[in-house]
Amino acid sequence: MENLDWHIKHQKSLTTGDKIADIVSHGMGSWTFIIWQTIIVVIWMLMNVIGFIKHWDAYPFILLNLIFSTQAAYAAPIIMMSQKRQTDRDRVQAQDDYNTNIEAKKEIEALQLQLSKLETEKLDKIIQLLEGRQVNKAT
Repeated sequence: MENLDWHIKHQKSLTTGDKIADIVSHGMGSWTFIIWQTIIVVIWMLMNVIGFIKHWDAYPFILLNLIFSTQAAYAAPIIMMSQKRQTDRDRVQAQDDYNTNIEAKKEIEALQLQLSKLETEKLDKIIQLLEGRQVNKAT
């Protein structure tokens, strides 16, 4: 339950802008986006190279180049915001994992002490039993 607490707190702390940045970053970092963008670019180029009506963006496709530049200018900072947030979330998760490991280590050490104590008690009883038998043999 505690492991999920940090994740829930992180989700609740996201602003609308953070959520939009994550959605955009997730979408632009997918094969679906690359495939659709490639299809649109091919259609754009074909319509302007062999277009029968009008070549609104003739070779060297300056308008298309401007669109890509604008897309890159907005996409880069949005993706970086999302990556920074992911890094922050990973840091919190790593700290939580570390704290869990420290607690587990303390529990294991306590169990080892209890086992050592039990072992010592058993050995003491065995020694007492052996000494008792030696006394009985001697008499």
